[in-house]
Amino acid sequence: MLVNGKHYHTIWFSKDTPDQILFIDQRKLPFEFKIEKLKSVGEAYDAIQMMKVRGAPLIGVTGAWGIFLACLEFAKDPDFDAQIEKAAAYLTSSRPTAVNLEYAIRRSMDRVRRENNVELKQKAALQAAVELCAQELEACEKIGEQGLKIIEDLAEKKEGAPLNILTHCNAGWLACIDYGTATAPIYAAHDKGLNVHVWVDETRPRNQGARLTAWELRQHGVPHTIISDNNGGHLMQQGLVDLCIVGSDRTTAHGDVANKIGTYLKALAAKDNNIPFYVALPSSSIDFEIKDGLKEIMIEQRSSEELSIMEGERNGEVQEFLVVPEGSICRNDAFDVTPARLVTGLITERGICNATETGIKLMFPEKY
Repeated sequence: MLVNGKHYHTIWFSKDTPDQILFIDQRKLPFEFKIEKLKSVGEAYDAIQMMKVRGAPLIGVTGAWGIFLACLEFAKDPDFDAQIEKAAAYLTSSRPTAVNLEYAIRRSMDRVRRENNVELKQKAALQAAVELCAQELEACEKIGEQGLKIIEDLAEKKEGAPLNILTHCNAGWLACIDYGTATAPIYAAHDKGLNVHVWVDETRPRNQGARLTAWELRQHGVPHTIISDNNGGHLMQQGLVDLCIVGSDRTTAHGDVANKIGTYLKALAAKDNNIPFYVALPSSSIDFEIKDGLKEIMIEQRSSEELSIMEGERNGEVQEFLVVPEGSICRNDAFDVTPARLVTGLITERGICNATETGIKLMFPEKY
């Protein structure tokens, strides 16, 4: 994705700094574009937990890079294997809802455990992280190709009028390595010359929509309008939304979708107004081991300060502001679960399927 005319991934390995991983610090956006470095497993944990990096695919890849950094960090430790196992458990605990983190760390550790000396384990961890980056990159590109078919069909019916797409949170290239999940079809449609317009809801409490999605859409030149979180249903009632596309942090084998808090309400409004509601996700975001999202997905509880304090820019200076009465109690559920019955379909790297056990099984038979 282009940033001020230059292409970037969200996280990358540079041969110039082989003991460090470079990444875009998303906490600074849109006020400052800043590249940071990861030099240890502790820094990888902090980057995930503090949301310097965020989005299920990116969290997973960052976890894999954390395993690589652990292999470098503990290279001379006599208890190397035990330290790497501890690092894996530590990284996995950084954020509990997105399944990509577990998937990536498990895959990296499987590769590391096969080798019988430290140098080979380091190479295995490096290769695993590089492959995961490439896998997520390819999956998102293919999600764009698959989702483009939906947009093309709807755009044809609009006969040249703007096709209005509603998103939630940031499921863009910032949440992945590039392309994004929910945004991948949008970018593909825009690049093909289709007349698309995106409603970007702010996505409280961290405003990932207003701060991140709007920023990257602007970088790519996609027409968009920022709206309040509670405006989505109203716009649907007024006939101003043609399609909803959201991402996923963990989708069950039966099609229930855990995504940023507020997704469930958007799905309810879409259902009531007969608007297609699609979830775009790579297979790494599907948890094939669980069935009931409401009972089996752990919902992350984050700091109340994310809700009570907002950040903004004034006179060129980024400042924090208290936006609730001092001493008020805040509850900050980071995600909610949208039941499969409200999902029109899942857009994956292999194609579009129904949000049902049968639909997912037909798309990924080797997982069953």
